[in-house]
Parts: sequence; C-alpha cells; structure tokens
Amino acid sequence: MGDLDTRNITDIKTKTKRLKLYKVSLENDDYTPREFVMRVLMKIFRMSEKEAYHKMMAAHQQGSCVISIYIKDIAESKARDATDMGKECGHPLVFNIEPED
Repeated sequence: MGDLDTRNITDIKTKTKRLKLYKVSLENDDYTPREFVMRVLMKIFRMSEKEAYHKMMAAHQQGSCVISIYIKDIAESKARDATDMGKECGHPLVFNIEPED
C-alpha cells in the first residue's frame, strides 16, 4: 500500500480533564443602592440592564443570587473586581465564590 498505509497506526484517545467550575454569588445588603448593584453587574459581568435588574432583585428577595459560573481564576477575579468596585464607592457590596455542585 505504500507510505499512506494506516492499518498499523493505533488510535490514541486522550481525555481532557474538565476544569472545576465555581459559582459567583451576590450577597444582599441593606445599604448598597440597587442602581449601583446593577451598574456593577453590567460592567463586571457584562449583563444587559434587564438581566442585571433580575439578578439584583433575586439577591434582594432571596438574600443571595448566583450571578454566573466560571473556572476558578475567572470567578475569583470577577468576584474581587465587583467587590472592590463597591468598596471604592463606600458600599458593603460582597460577591463570593463557591465550587459548583
């Protein structure tokens, strides 16, 4: 058959390990203005105004709300940036991360 004979080539299957995912959650507080929370969600998490409103209201009514799910590095970065944005403006806004189930 020649150089292109593939009968002796073994198929090698590699498994890529899935990265663990983390949930970024918004914790409700009684001091941060709703409009500011929406601004943070739109800027840091790239949400539309409508989506930001719904997430903000869910956190307000339920005490917390999962904002999004990312790999660990991105989840930590987004949570830190969003929390820092609140601190810079004097708000006790808090975003936490936890492993996805």
